[in-house]
Amino acid sequence: MEVPCDLKNLNYLHMKIALYGKTFSEDFRPYISELLGKLAAHRTELSVFGPFHAFIGHDNMDRYAVSHIFTGEDDFQADCELMVSIGGDGTFLESLPIVIRHDIPVVGINSGRLGFLSYISRNDINQAFDSILDRRFDIEYRSLICVASPDSLFVGLNFALNDITVHKSDSSLITVDASIDGEFLTTYWTDGLIISTPTGSTAYALSVGGPVVAPGSGNLIIAPIASHNLSVRPLIVPDTSRINLRVNSRNDKFFITADNRTELLPTGIPLAIGKASSRLKMIRLHGTSFYATLRNKLMWGVDKRN
Repeated sequence: MEVPCDLKNLNYLHMKIALYGKTFSEDFRPYISELLGKLAAHRTELSVFGPFHAFIGHDNMDRYAVSHIFTGEDDFQADCELMVSIGGDGTFLESLPIVIRHDIPVVGINSGRLGFLSYISRNDINQAFDSILDRRFDIEYRSLICVASPDSLFVGLNFALNDITVHKSDSSLITVDASIDGEFLTTYWTDGLIISTPTGSTAYALSVGGPVVAPGSGNLIIAPIASHNLSVRPLIVPDTSRINLRVNSRNDKFFITADNRTELLPTGIPLAIGKASSRLKMIRLHGTSFYATLRNKLMWGVDKRN
């Protein structure tokens, strides 16, 4: 007689997961212990980011199935099936060079307050990882943007999930000449200019009055920071557009930022910004959505008039 074989359960018993994190407050430690205990109970093999491993403590980690400690992209084990980012959205963004290079999905646990990318709250960890370990989730693809210039930027990490921003390096405003697909758009007199993906529409761009754009919309947002012309407003363009910028300032320098990475550049250098060829894989649990995240994080509906 043939014995039924549950391949789904066999798979999750041998799942290999990477943990990426930094530090967290002591009140979050019980939730990490709960997570690690659940992963150990399901015989999950763990690869852990070195500083995170050290913060939790070697004695505490020894009881779990930690097979490898990594420090970055070069010593990351390619057979990891997914990355779990533990922290806030900043920690999530720091993990991206690894997951994009190795083409694995990522999911974020929020150890703090507001988090659009790290959307699993501390109280939902147990239920969320029941689903993850049982492989009951979908892969959601998020577009990236990249920037090119005559000089190499960000040590080759010239892409961003949220936004690429140019901004002033001192108290004086900057001017930014902007063109789209070779056609001159305008000169921004401003403190800075944000080029945002739909994912980044709930980040920096939101704080300067930009629109909330659903992931997968196929758009980019051009949003000025403290524009000196009140008629200038955020602009949405197709993500097939090529956006060319040239920055000028009184001190001949400006900052450019790709998510959480920043460089100081000389003015006059041409910048070309557009959609990157790579995409980010995010784990989306069943029963969750971008719109539910908006309601929860922005507290839509708390005011009964909404």
